[in-house]
Amino acid sequence: MTTANGPTEQFRAARDFLLRHAGDYERAHDGFVWPRPDRFNWALDWFDVIADGNDRTALHIVEEHGDEARFSFDTLRRRSNQVANWLRGRGVGAGDRILLMLGNQVELWEVMLAAMKLRAVVIPATPLLGPADLTDRVERGGARHVVVRPEDVAKFEAVPGRYSRIVVGSARPAEGWLAYEDAAGAEDTFTPDGETRADDTLLLYFTSGTTARPKLVEHTHVSYPVGHLATMYWIGLRPGDVHLNISSPGWAKHAWSNFFAPWNAEATVFLYNYTRFDAGRLMAAMDRAAVTSFCAPPTVWRMLIQADLGQLRTPPREVVAAGEPLNPEVIEQVKRAWNITIRDGFGQTETAVQVSNSPGQLLKTGSMGRPSPGYRVELLDPVTGAPGADEGEISLDLSDNPVGLMTGYHGDPERTAEAMAGGYYRTGDIGSRDADGYLTYVGRADDVFKASDYKISPFELESALLEHEAVAEAAVVPAPDPLRLAVPKAYVVLAEGYEPGPDTAKLIFEHSRAVLAPYKRLRRIEFGELPKTVSGKIRRIELREATAAGSSAEYREEDFR
Repeated sequence: MTTANGPTEQFRAARDFLLRHAGDYERAHDGFVWPRPDRFNWALDWFDVIADGNDRTALHIVEEHGDEARFSFDTLRRRSNQVANWLRGRGVGAGDRILLMLGNQVELWEVMLAAMKLRAVVIPATPLLGPADLTDRVERGGARHVVVRPEDVAKFEAVPGRYSRIVVGSARPAEGWLAYEDAAGAEDTFTPDGETRADDTLLLYFTSGTTARPKLVEHTHVSYPVGHLATMYWIGLRPGDVHLNISSPGWAKHAWSNFFAPWNAEATVFLYNYTRFDAGRLMAAMDRAAVTSFCAPPTVWRMLIQADLGQLRTPPREVVAAGEPLNPEVIEQVKRAWNITIRDGFGQTETAVQVSNSPGQLLKTGSMGRPSPGYRVELLDPVTGAPGADEGEISLDLSDNPVGLMTGYHGDPERTAEAMAGGYYRTGDIGSRDADGYLTYVGRADDVFKASDYKISPFELESALLEHEAVAEAAVVPAPDPLRLAVPKAYVVLAEGYEPGPDTAKLIFEHSRAVLAPYKRLRRIEFGELPKTVSGKIRRIELREATAAGSSAEYREEDFR
């Protein structure tokens, strides 16, 4: 039961304010106030309220072989109640940590909702993880329960610890494993055993670890569920929309756009499962499901533009990209084909979307937009640490206590203190701000380097490279140079129809000289696949190490003069 000023009403009022001012950035940003309830359980106080008796589709999953399933809001309310009751009977209680490692299947959403209702803590994990990574997650995350697919059961033979084991989709579970399907016999009404404090822990996310050991990010029952009102606003979601987000379970972006943001808007979450990416089949599924909003990481967008985008008969109303900055060439190709502009957004596992090009804003080429409603973004001078720099570290002003920010790095008070020093949350990313307040991404603080005393942004050079038809993907890192200290080196994945070799290297060097200032142009090129994390982000640390060690496979600009 809620009151006129209860958590449901507070949340709805904030949500409806953003919906009313969709397309009016100034009104939305200047007038938005975060709801700050003392007690809040998103699954009970929001999802169950909008789901009760609601037969509209909440989740629509299509498999690549054609099978599909639809689940209404009310169905998921009742099924998650059953799962919560069954898990409670298996010993899962408030504060218990559940390692959840499932694919894009309905049970993932059921367990997420059920865990919230129980006030348990979820540790999302991608099924791509092996025993070593899982051991780290079980140990550092303090997991007391694991929920996995049958094909991942064997991995846990090598994962020590005292935790209950639940398998989804196995008619005859292995010894010591509980069958998730037994939850279907539980009661479909749920009574919570206590109140949920807004600052109770809800999620523990391991970051992708592009440069070091994965950090363990802690979020509460407010920071992600409420924080992703900003994400809803950035995407442009409306009630009744059908939203497709391509993101692997286990990573924060999956919770951003496959869970909280769409259901904050009362939209349908649409999933298309595939084993191998096929642009044509994806677009056919989008047409069939009448997708109205689409979010994909830059890797997927780069693969899409290699195909005939005209295969999509009815493009979505809104298209966005996140995970890494999107190169301008990709944006232009999609605009020509679909007559719609991909809108960038910037955020992290540690936050909801901090900066974005929301619907209705003037779009500036290369810019990731302006601060999201609810956030004050500062650029901290790299030398003095003072705010107000034209270029500096992208940081959040903590004096406003932005709701969509993590509690901290779990079990690592020193790292948390460093990230929150001086009254600002420091992202570790460098950006620049123009006179109109638009922010442009420069690069990770660790990735930006100097060549002949000039500062080089790898992202800028990579964007220039992607303008050439031979380049499918690229990553730029510093290569040691006795005269200039460092020079830009590009690792290049070639587009179909191009072969690695001196002829192709010459083409790319010529392109570099034509489009980049002399101090920025490429001096070395190497062809091959890019090392990536399991979440798909480029592991630049490996490229920097390989470059420092030297390679006989690289081509040098001076060899083509």
